[in-house]
Amino acid sequence: MKIELDMYQTMAAAVLVLMLGKVLKRRINMLERFCIPAPVIGGVLFAIFTCVCYVTGVAEFQFDDILKEVCMVFFFTSVGFQANLKVLKSGGKALIVFLGLVIVLIFSQNLLAVGLSKILRINPLVGLCTGSIPMVGGHGTAGAFGTVLEDFGISGATTLCTAGATFGLIAGSMLGGPVGKRLIEKKNLLDTVVTEDDSLLVEEEKKHARHTSMYPAAVFQLIIAMGIGTVVSRLLSLTGMTFPIYIGAMIVAAFIRNIGEYSGKFTIYMGEINDIGGISLSLFLGMAMITLKLWQLADLALPLLVLLAGQTLLIFLFTYFVVFNVMGRDYDAAVLSSGVCGFGMGATPNAMANMQVLCEKYAPSVKAYLLVPLVGSLFADFINSLVLTLFINIL
Repeated sequence: MKIELDMYQTMAAAVLVLMLGKVLKRRINMLERFCIPAPVIGGVLFAIFTCVCYVTGVAEFQFDDILKEVCMVFFFTSVGFQANLKVLKSGGKALIVFLGLVIVLIFSQNLLAVGLSKILRINPLVGLCTGSIPMVGGHGTAGAFGTVLEDFGISGATTLCTAGATFGLIAGSMLGGPVGKRLIEKKNLLDTVVTEDDSLLVEEEKKHARHTSMYPAAVFQLIIAMGIGTVVSRLLSLTGMTFPIYIGAMIVAAFIRNIGEYSGKFTIYMGEINDIGGISLSLFLGMAMITLKLWQLADLALPLLVLLAGQTLLIFLFTYFVVFNVMGRDYDAAVLSSGVCGFGMGATPNAMANMQVLCEKYAPSVKAYLLVPLVGSLFADFINSLVLTLFINIL
């Protein structure tokens, strides 16, 4: 029996999953203690339910997830509005260092995948299906490069990449909170929390003040940036490289923000935009989790499970020992480590969710909220495409 949910029903199911996750998180101390995001809690339970239904033949769920993409673009457009030149100037060195770490991570994931595949005596291109394609790249890159690998003779590469991305989405979300929490509490990092000020936040307090009457204007600003962004994304695609759909909207949002900031001709309603972005993030994660197909992982052979386990160990060691130490060994570095677990194994929204949970529990981290969206969304996908093209051609 097939149970088909249209886009409205899919969104409603996502909201119910979010509510379930929040209820369980409040009532189950372990979930709160390990900082597991609410969308992951409810989403994994729902994904397990749909998996059992599929495997037993009781029912197969099909979702119309077109609104998932809309929510994702809304969220990243709101992130684009935060990237203004004053912030970049104040955190330039940290941005370069963090970008360097992400490049090292991308190369490490692919080298590990190829190395383990040779040890396991399988095609290195099969191993690459568990490298940075699904890990840093996520489902979007998995779909794009899976077909490329199939052209190279790797049968079912798209399915393998998608399964790897599914695994990474769950593992990165489950790992991020505990890693950040352990670093913060074990090393007493709350003493290193930096109080927000103008030099870090850039926006003045009045720009963060919420006004009910300004929410329509904020929505209109987001929509305009998204609309123009589709043209920019189309132009970027002409380069022959694969970019996530939200890149154009983020770039346009950044331009609008800076034009408004420096010209003073119009106001960007950052407080309202941040609220709308937060709602969009929750909805996107909810829909992403309920549409997971866990049975795809069951189709993976033992060598591929070993490869995925290796990637999980790599991200833990890299974030806990490398990212934390290189980025300053302070509270911001711990929150960054949690974020890297998210986008290093799946998607930037998961990174933001990981960090959001920690920041709500402990204290805000301006540095982490600046660096992770910029590097994870704008730079990581671009660099990942270049590195993957290099690896595929070499292999």
